[in-house]
Amino acid sequence: MKLQQLRYIWEVARHNLNVSQTAQSLYTSQPGISKQIRLLEDELGIEIFTRSGKHLTRITPAGEAVLALAGEVLQRVESIKKTAQEHRDPSKGTLAIGTTHTQARYVLPAVIEAFMQRYPNVALHMHQGTPMQIAEMAVAGSVDFAIATEALELFSDLVMMPCYRWNRALVVKRDHPLARLESLTLEQVAQYPIVTYVFGFTGRSQLDEAFAASGLTPKVVFTAADADVIKTYVRLGLGVGIIASMAYDPNQDADLVALDASNLFAWSTTRIGYRRGTFMREYMLDFLQLFAPHLTRERVIEAEAAQKNGSVDLAFADLDLPTR
Repeated sequence: MKLQQLRYIWEVARHNLNVSQTAQSLYTSQPGISKQIRLLEDELGIEIFTRSGKHLTRITPAGEAVLALAGEVLQRVESIKKTAQEHRDPSKGTLAIGTTHTQARYVLPAVIEAFMQRYPNVALHMHQGTPMQIAEMAVAGSVDFAIATEALELFSDLVMMPCYRWNRALVVKRDHPLARLESLTLEQVAQYPIVTYVFGFTGRSQLDEAFAASGLTPKVVFTAADADVIKTYVRLGLGVGIIASMAYDPNQDADLVALDASNLFAWSTTRIGYRRGTFMREYMLDFLQLFAPHLTRERVIEAEAAQKNGSVDLAFADLDLPTR
C-alpha cells in the first residue's frame, strides 16, 4: 500500500468519481490513477469503487470505510509537513479561508489587514461560496477555516466555534413610509415587497421562521447572496431590503435609511470551523484570535475536546458572545 494510492482514491471520491478531472487536478494521467486504484483494490482484496465499463459508478460500503481511514492518514501526513514547516520557519506558510460575501466584505478586511501586517510571509487565500460549499471545502481540506452563519453545524467532522452574534436591519429609501415610523412590526414590513438573501445565506432561515411564526407570508420579490446587490435593488425601488446590520455603511449608504430590526428576528451566530485534527500553526491560532478575541489557544483546545464529547458549545457555555 502506497500513500500515493490513498491520495488517488481520496481525490477521485472528492471529484465525484471523475477520474479524468482527478488526473487533471493532480497533473498525472488517467490510466495511471486507474491502475494504482486497481493495484490497491487487489492488495486489499475488496472493491473500493463499483464500475460500469471503464467508469466508476459509486463507492462501495467497504470503500466508504477505507476512504474514511485514508482521509485520516492524509490529514496526518499534512500535519507532519506543517509541523516540520513550523520548526523551519514559524512565520512562513499559507492560510486558506472559505467564507461568504458578507464576511469577506464587511467583517474580514480589518482582520486580514492586521494579520498580514503581523505575518507578511504567510500567503493568504480567500475562497467565497455558499455556506454549504465552504463547509465542504473545510471537510475536504481545501481551506483551513470556514466562516459562515449557516450550514456548518451539518458537518460532524468540523470543530465549529461561535464568534459573534448579529441581527438584521431594514434598508429603505429615505422617502419610504417605513422610514417615518418610530418602531416596526412584522405586519408592517409584510405589507411591502421584500429584497433579501437567498435561502441558505446569512441567516435567511431565521427571517423566514419569524414571519411564519407570526402567520405572515412575506412577498419576497428578489433574492441575492450579496448585500451590495440587495441595496442596489432597494435603490431602484424594488422593495424593502433586509440585510445583516453589519452590511450597512453609513457613509457609502447615506442615501438609504437603516432601520433596526433586532426586535423582529432571532439573533444569529457566526461561527468559524476547521477540520477536526488539524495541526494548528501559531499564525493560525493568531488569526482565530484576531477574528474573535475570545478564541484563545485554551478555548480552541477545549472546543476540540468538547467536539469529541458531543458539543462544542460546552466549551463556550460561560461566554457572553460579542455582537455586531
